[in-house]
Amino acid sequence: MTSNDLVVVLPGITGSTLGVRGQDGSPASANLIWAPSAGAIWKLLTGRQSILKKVLPEGVGDEHPGDGVEPVALMPDVHALPGIWTPIRGYDVLVNALEKQGYTRGNGGTPATLITYAYDWRLSNRYNGQRLKTVVEPALERLRAQGGEYADAKLVFVCHSMGGLVARWYIEKCGGAEVTRKLITLGTPWRGATDALEQLVNGVKKGIGPLSIDLTEFSRSMPSLFQLLPEYACISTSNGWAKTTEVSVPNVSTTMVADAMAFHTDLQAAETARAASRTMAHMVVGIRQPSQTTVTLQGGRAVTSQTFGPDNDYGDGTVSLTGAVGLGESLDTNLAVRVPEQHTNLQCNQFVLDQVQEILTAQPIRRREIKDTNVRAVVPDLITTGQALRVSFDLESENPDADPPRKAVTVTVRSAKGRVLAKAEPTLRRGHGVATFADLPAGTHSVVIEGAERSSTVRPVVSTTVVWPKPTR
Repeated sequence: MTSNDLVVVLPGITGSTLGVRGQDGSPASANLIWAPSAGAIWKLLTGRQSILKKVLPEGVGDEHPGDGVEPVALMPDVHALPGIWTPIRGYDVLVNALEKQGYTRGNGGTPATLITYAYDWRLSNRYNGQRLKTVVEPALERLRAQGGEYADAKLVFVCHSMGGLVARWYIEKCGGAEVTRKLITLGTPWRGATDALEQLVNGVKKGIGPLSIDLTEFSRSMPSLFQLLPEYACISTSNGWAKTTEVSVPNVSTTMVADAMAFHTDLQAAETARAASRTMAHMVVGIRQPSQTTVTLQGGRAVTSQTFGPDNDYGDGTVSLTGAVGLGESLDTNLAVRVPEQHTNLQCNQFVLDQVQEILTAQPIRRREIKDTNVRAVVPDLITTGQALRVSFDLESENPDADPPRKAVTVTVRSAKGRVLAKAEPTLRRGHGVATFADLPAGTHSVVIEGAERSSTVRPVVSTTVVWPKPTR
């Protein structure tokens, strides 16, 4: 069952393929500099067509730099830009689920009821929000022109991660509120993410140094990454908690930090002034995964913490719950659907897909089996070949007073194509387990932590790790 609206899917940062139009006139899709497969990513990060050569000019602001880079399509495969953002599973699962519900991308004379919006994720979310208007509004007019049940069609956005910021800017600042019915965000950092602050201040992520790939200049040129900075007071000082604009943040542009804060505060002011912002929004947030929430600035570096003083809000492993809940709501808001899942897999999680379908159709789908045991997992984003992958996790019951669950759990490492690379059933001690995998091949792999039995009541958690090949001489 479908609604009669136009559904628009927006990916997160790094979630769109990018290309450059060839001098011979060939399309950008034929000259990709950011590509779908893990194998291509290795080459494009280190080769002649490296995306890292597309550093944005200083002061690019909310404009396109004119460097010929164009968005092409959504990433279908697992993708990662180590040191800039969490490895993310592709968007084919989400798009296929929507197509199975009856939404179509249009063909011949039939207008689309489903659009996938690829965008240049290096650029400002303001720029991409304004550009979104030029794509979705003509498509909506074509759908409405059919008349009948489509005459009053509106836009419904399904956004993962940073894609929600792009859609919010279009809705609140580019006139999109008049033609939008619903905004569904999956792991969107409504108030920013501490991971972005750590990455911008500290530069290249520790652990890829031997590869001699420096991501620092590239990342610090991206307005979009700055616009992922926390809006909330997350920096610990001797006088309490401070915002990024209230202290001196080392190693980064003060102008870009201030502009990023203005991005958030402008959005929040617009949403506060429009009551429908609250009634149209559906926030799906990941919970119970260890997530960086606050920062202490020490010696020119950002040292992160998973707590606010004595409190641990957790989150989806990338976006803390504090950053994931927007619209001025408290963390126990009834506007948020909470899923024990990691950021990398929210858009592929079956419970999330069911929630999206229910939100779109406003009809119940089916009764779900009872899952009473949650998994809290720590999985490294990045290791190199020859380095063991250490996965640690804890089981917790829905009943906070119960003893740690004693349930068999398997940890499985799968390749991007789904092949099982390694599997373990670790011994649990007071609900805590550790699985170590040696000699994993290079590539981008999924790590699945789930109940060992088919009837297990353990809720599965899926994360993603990149095994980077050691450089050859």
